[in-house]
Amino acid sequence: MTVRTFALAVLGVALIVPAQAQTPVDSVRIGVLNDMSGVYSDDQGPGSLLAAQMAAEDHKAAGRKVEVISGDHQNKTDLGAQIARRWTENEGVGMIVDVPNSAIALAVNEIVRDRNKVLIGSGAGTALLTGEKCSPNTVHWTYDTWAYGHGLARAIAGQGVKSVYFITADYAFGHDLEKQFADEIVKQGGKVLGSARHPIGASDFSSLLVQAQSSGAEAIAFANAGGDTSNSLKQAKEFGMGQRQKLLALIMGQHNVRALGLAASQGILLVVPFYWDMNDATRAFAQRFAARHPKHNMPNDMQAGVYSAVLHYLKAVDKVGGASDGKAVVAAMKAMPTDDPLFGKGTIRADGRKIHPLHLFQVKSPAESKGPWDVYKTVSTIPAEQAFRPLREGGCPLVTQ
Repeated sequence: MTVRTFALAVLGVALIVPAQAQTPVDSVRIGVLNDMSGVYSDDQGPGSLLAAQMAAEDHKAAGRKVEVISGDHQNKTDLGAQIARRWTENEGVGMIVDVPNSAIALAVNEIVRDRNKVLIGSGAGTALLTGEKCSPNTVHWTYDTWAYGHGLARAIAGQGVKSVYFITADYAFGHDLEKQFADEIVKQGGKVLGSARHPIGASDFSSLLVQAQSSGAEAIAFANAGGDTSNSLKQAKEFGMGQRQKLLALIMGQHNVRALGLAASQGILLVVPFYWDMNDATRAFAQRFAARHPKHNMPNDMQAGVYSAVLHYLKAVDKVGGASDGKAVVAAMKAMPTDDPLFGKGTIRADGRKIHPLHLFQVKSPAESKGPWDVYKTVSTIPAEQAFRPLREGGCPLVTQ
């Protein structure tokens, strides 16, 4: 049984829809498109599918049926685009959500615009979605490469780091993340001493780590994500790195921490907008989520983003009276303030960027942790108005000049 089949069997949410199926006027169909079985499957995968279904259940839409289906893009751009086309052309999907892997997100961005559907990127990272590739049909929800790159670079510069070397995933997401961090560290008076790049799903990072170690950089920045982050950091620790050079994970989540263990990852700084143990509301949601997750995982920020995004999308569908006109739905999403138990109050800007605070966390030591999912302590909060790229700096054609 595949991960996807298992997840759907456990969750009982996705329907296999025959080709040419027609969606009734009073129904909404949402497609969760992500990596169900590969390097990003713990960070999104079945957890994002569950989050979308929980949002559909929690939203009380009068007289409207909400269905959630899923697709595994396997980190292949052509496959992700194929699924998006089939869903939007033949299977009545009005909104596609999550979409980790920036190359796939950019392809889906164009498809939903052409077909007047909706894309909400929660797992997608590239800031191009609210920059030159912005669309009236797309909302970028949880995070982006600008926010994480600039936010962490400022924090590290504040600790006195002046030089950095990158180990970077060799596709759109990794390149963009490296650029954003590099721009900020240079702005803060630091230097970039080089970078080494690897394909997605790499297993051996030894040659890249040797280059990084010999660079003389004060910090090694890992501009990758998911299993690539866990594997590259694990091998870096085996090389004895981290004693003379700081190890920076530009995208690090609780699943990476658990894969590495607190002893290996303690002290690492990271920026995220959501942590399951932040307050009573996040803890209550996390307990509900973990009880139904196939692996009983706590939700991470991207899965929480799917829940939050789907709730707001369904409110907008109610406001406009249906899901058929994607541009009208997104306009309604932007017109209404956002408010949910996981991210609190926020807004969506003209460029499609969802605005909320980010939080700088530090990974706890084994002695500080009180349980298997107790992994972060709060260092500081980046206010919403400072967390994301200034509106007029992105080059989005939707922004009035």
